[in-house]
Amino acid sequence: MDILRRNNVRVIGPGSGRTMILAHGFGCDQNMWRLVAPGLAQHFRVVLFDYVGSGRSDLAAWQEERYATLDGYAQDVVDVCEELDLRDAVFVGHSVSAMAGVLAAAGAPDRIGSLVMVCPSPSYIDEEDYRGGFTAADIHELLDSLEANYLGWSAAMAPVIMGNPDRPELGEELTNSFCATDPDIARVFARTTFLSDTRQDLKTVTVPTLVLECEQDVIAPREVGAYVHAAIPGSRLVTLAATGHCPQLSAPEATAEAITRFVEDLD
Repeated sequence: MDILRRNNVRVIGPGSGRTMILAHGFGCDQNMWRLVAPGLAQHFRVVLFDYVGSGRSDLAAWQEERYATLDGYAQDVVDVCEELDLRDAVFVGHSVSAMAGVLAAAGAPDRIGSLVMVCPSPSYIDEEDYRGGFTAADIHELLDSLEANYLGWSAAMAPVIMGNPDRPELGEELTNSFCATDPDIARVFARTTFLSDTRQDLKTVTVPTLVLECEQDVIAPREVGAYVHAAIPGSRLVTLAATGHCPQLSAPEATAEAITRFVEDLD
């Protein structure tokens, strides 16, 4: 199988030097990185891709059984790394992709040498002393609404996820991204995203890790960032002066600067 075509892989930036993989979250594609990728590509070799089922990936390669768990998305990452023969790459994962990166790093430790987790969440559901931001009833109501009317759900939820109501064009962009995703594929990805509990997998992280959070994020509140930071020994937590769940769009310069500073400190 042609992995580069399957995952719509693009490589930009210098041919030598440290390689950085940018991985998008639910309902999105690599276009979500367009405001930070050019700047990062001035310093690093940047790999962009779409998960199977997203963006311009090969939709014929999508299999519900594979992508009903985060392992399927992590395997996409490993496949891309192996196809490009990447070593010691920096994996930058947004939202649910942050945890896909954790799984990929555990499965292919020679391929991924450090992690940048942008607005991560290992579990969205509150449980005892853990605050994920939602009750179990909230999540099931969200999924029921999505499955009943995906386009309507997208139009209502995307602006909430994006935040920044004073910049409605950002919410519109996320809405359009959601709506461009096949509804059947989106339903599976949504259940994988919002029902996964990967808190125990944080214990497997042994590589240098940056946790990036926003000051206000209704999807991944700051308690989650603090939890992830505490669960990964030696990790660095940076709080961006930004709101919403997509700082690569709402605060691209600050996001790129934080990532660049972290990677430069690795050398």
